[in-house]
Amino acid sequence: MKTILVVDDEPAHAEILSLILEDLGYRVFCASNGRQGLECATQVRPDLVVLDFMMPVMDGAQMGRAMRAEGQMHHIRILMNSSVAEEVVRCHFDGYDGFLRKPYDVEVALELIADLLERDRCA
Repeated sequence: MKTILVVDDEPAHAEILSLILEDLGYRVFCASNGRQGLECATQVRPDLVVLDFMMPVMDGAQMGRAMRAEGQMHHIRILMNSSVAEEVVRCHFDGYDGFLRKPYDVEVALELIADLLERDRCA
């Protein structure tokens, strides 16, 4: 069973996505900011992190950079999502594996998640 961590400061968004993913058979954890997300990722070592870019405490770019710098987490796939353009996100952090612009179609997100989970990430 693949494990996914959803990190988003919008509780409704995180809850809906996590319920859909659980229904599809994934093991899902949620965090409401990057600091909580990093702590959770350290403990559960997810296969994929669905990471919001703009959050309080620690934003998605900071969390992503911390994950890529950590030897035990640098291989975890990151699906970044934001309401701002990808070019803006990429200026702050370009180490993600996929990008979704909010609001996004859930079916498109699920296809991208499945694709990312099937790919091998180079160490």
